[in-house]
Amino acid sequence: MNEAPRLPGKAERAVISAASQPAFPRHIRLQHHHASGRWVIMAPERIFNLDDIAVAVLRLCDGVRTVEQIALELSVSYSAPKERILADITPMLQDLADKGVVRA
Repeated sequence: MNEAPRLPGKAERAVISAASQPAFPRHIRLQHHHASGRWVIMAPERIFNLDDIAVAVLRLCDGVRTVEQIALELSVSYSAPKERILADITPMLQDLADKGVVRA
């Protein structure tokens, strides 16, 4: 089977799945912004404002837990079906992975 040549400097897209173990790269961190009282993602030359649900998800992204385990923990905390939470958080984490904010 022939593989398509990779373009120099072009990274492959990280695909988030239930088995992914999302975490923040070293240069990006989740931080409480005291002046606004909100949680944000601090990235080089970018700040991402987060809602409460995103904060709950991202606080569990430690590179050890899988997306499925995160969904399970949140399902217990929020008394919601794990499958529904998994369906909601996977696209959010994929969007952040596409922006380079989390790694799979």
